[in-house]
Amino acid sequence: MIPTRSFAARVICACVIATCLSALLQAQELSTTLNAIFNKHEYDAKRFGPARWLDQGVKYTTVEPSTTVKDGQDIVEYETATGKRTVLVAAEKLRPAPGAAPMKIDDYSWSTDNKQLLIFTNTKKVWRLNTRGDYWVLDLASGRLKKLGGDAPESTLMFAKFSPDGKSVGFVRANNIYVQDLATDQIRALTQDGSKTLINGTTDWVTEEELSLRDAFRWSPDSQAIAYWQFDTTGVGEYSLINDTHEEYPVVTTYPYPQPGTTNSAVKMGVVPAQGGATKWMELPGDPRNHYVPRMEWAKNSNELILEYLNRLQNTNQVLIVDARTGSVRTLFEDKDAAWVDYVRALDWVQDGKGLVWLSERDGWRHAYVISRANGQAMLITKFSGDVVSEISVDDAGGWFYFVASPDDAVRRYLYRSRLDGSGSPQRVTPANQPGSHMYDVAPDGKWAFHTVSTIDRPPVTELVSLPDHKVIRVLEANEALAHKTQELIASPTEFFQVPVGNDVKLDGWMIKPPNFDPKKKYPVLVYVYGEPAATTVVDSWGGSRRLFDELIARQGYLVVSFDNEGTPAPKGREWRKSVYGDVGVLSSVQQAAAIRELAKERPYIDSARLAIWGWSGGGSNTLNMMFRYPGLFKAGIAVAPVADQKHYDTIYQERYMGLPEQNAKGYHDGSPISFAQDLNGKLLVVHGSGDDNVHFQGTELLINRLVELEKPFDMMDYPNRTHSISEGPGTSYHIFSLIARYLAENVPPGGVAQ
Repeated sequence: MIPTRSFAARVICACVIATCLSALLQAQELSTTLNAIFNKHEYDAKRFGPARWLDQGVKYTTVEPSTTVKDGQDIVEYETATGKRTVLVAAEKLRPAPGAAPMKIDDYSWSTDNKQLLIFTNTKKVWRLNTRGDYWVLDLASGRLKKLGGDAPESTLMFAKFSPDGKSVGFVRANNIYVQDLATDQIRALTQDGSKTLINGTTDWVTEEELSLRDAFRWSPDSQAIAYWQFDTTGVGEYSLINDTHEEYPVVTTYPYPQPGTTNSAVKMGVVPAQGGATKWMELPGDPRNHYVPRMEWAKNSNELILEYLNRLQNTNQVLIVDARTGSVRTLFEDKDAAWVDYVRALDWVQDGKGLVWLSERDGWRHAYVISRANGQAMLITKFSGDVVSEISVDDAGGWFYFVASPDDAVRRYLYRSRLDGSGSPQRVTPANQPGSHMYDVAPDGKWAFHTVSTIDRPPVTELVSLPDHKVIRVLEANEALAHKTQELIASPTEFFQVPVGNDVKLDGWMIKPPNFDPKKKYPVLVYVYGEPAATTVVDSWGGSRRLFDELIARQGYLVVSFDNEGTPAPKGREWRKSVYGDVGVLSSVQQAAAIRELAKERPYIDSARLAIWGWSGGGSNTLNMMFRYPGLFKAGIAVAPVADQKHYDTIYQERYMGLPEQNAKGYHDGSPISFAQDLNGKLLVVHGSGDDNVHFQGTELLINRLVELEKPFDMMDYPNRTHSISEGPGTSYHIFSLIARYLAENVPPGGVAQ
């Protein structure tokens, strides 16, 4: 017989060995799956397209792998109703030279008569997107393929597009606008003053980043003129990015980056003849350095332009009609808000140009209106107690406005439509038995749509549906293999819930539980936070690699949760969104802290002694705020690419939500994490890319100096020359997510323990 004491010791030893073995196996699973996600891309979703509607929706084209040419791509045409398939442009026709490999189609567009194809290839990134590359035109009848730009260096053309008559293509190169005649190949420079500081036909950094504007020229409907933006960055403060590893000596890149309260670019709007000549400048009111022009289009004719004209504080938004011949301006409509006015994404005319669709929060909801061209009066067309999340399309002939909304469930997204004449109430088009988030590309005739649906636990499926009955005609991309692989990882459905945080406010949240979850045990929690006005985290849609990372953390023995505080852009009305004005970073901290505390009270399986928090960008800022403003609440925090001091972010974003620094000095101070660094109590990891052109490494360096001065221990990881996404270079994404997981495990032990 084994002595009792020895037996007990052996049992304890066996338990320790089993625990260590389990932890080792979990760590191996984490590393292996992270490698599969980020290095091998085995969990990437397949996307349908790029697709283009033809003949108002009677047909469409898409890009498919060639079955006859290795690594080639065909452009295939489908009859929408029948599915009849025709290879319209075979990969063989896309060889730039005999014997050369077919070009990769990054994007494409058709001439108005669908007889010519414009192909965008060999693309290069400009800040966020691949907006620079080579353009080729294929004449379908003759099969002639030619490169645009003459002897322009490789990958230097931007935003090429056919003239409406199909005879020319306009493009931007080196901050100048050019037109190439397709019959003669003659190239005309419409502007010649483009330089490092004078930008024609594209935009400065801050306009691209914060107003989603890159392509900054427009053909007139008669093909006789081009309207364009010009930015003068002279006097704008320059930021320097230092690349220490690219060459033997550091390489310095400088670019204009206006910080809050400093000088902006001067923006002008001009019209130039397509055959060349002098630019006619539009007579816009006010200081060109203290206004923005987020959108501009021709006003359903070739004589007038319509502009969205936003003041610097972004609390007054005007719709201007401009005479393209004289430059004279008249105000059609004005929108105001005590906080800020969101810029519109599209300028769509209806009723044969008699009305303009416009989104406004003037009645407390983000609603759609039709503005009369005759008198500027706004007629409400979305008559319901809910928000228009986004505009989808206008079916002018059928009299419908299609949009995304979810008036009864802010975490999901559905298709609705309203009458353009303002009669009736919005109709839900997405079937009631289909939860999740739904995206649509509606055909011009309003009879068909490419429909993509996903949930937080299910990858996207794209299908062709008829409208308005939403009948599935055919599945275009099912992602079946990915769905099977992800279901092997996802232990249980994600739980959505609401939690009260005081003042009759409830926050939406979600929770992912570990496998074999036992409610009688206590588990550590990792909170994923964003919390700023630019995005939400609590949405029932597939999150790709981030969703899978959450699942892997849960599989290590954690509860993973997220909350959307007030001020995030959830479809809950104007007051919800605008409550954060002048208070970014403060309100989010209060409500995020209240949410996790309340959730811990409601759910005894939450271990309040083992809480951690992490976030990226604005979420990194809120992570710092939580660690500093609520010391001891979280045992560990991981702040990736944070804004440590709001005075050092860009003008458009920061001034939109906080006003000017000289007018809201207290708000800028109180919302900046660096102001409260002295109260850090817990493990802190700060991660940043030194090549971040968006949220500069400068802010993290200022925070480091402050923490050093305060003698506060912390950890720091610098990714050399990586941008805000910290994704460039082999192994980078795998490394950063492995780092986050490792830091969490080292400082907040995983696994359930007895209550």
